[in-house]
Amino acid sequence: MNGRALADQITRHRPDLPVLYTTGYTANAIVHNGRLDPGMHLIGKPFPYAELASKVRRMLDGG
Repeated sequence: MNGRALADQITRHRPDLPVLYTTGYTANAIVHNGRLDPGMHLIGKPFPYAELASKVRRMLDGG
């Protein structure tokens, strides 16, 4: 099971749960023409911990 399949399965039970995808590839399966599907969040590897913390904070705050 990949990350997308896991997130899909979890959000069926918890649709309000934010999901942050991480990838080392720019052409990821969840990116379409440089745009994410609505409600998806992505951070590219490698990333500094401060950027990860900031992204998680924004997601938890609803942004």
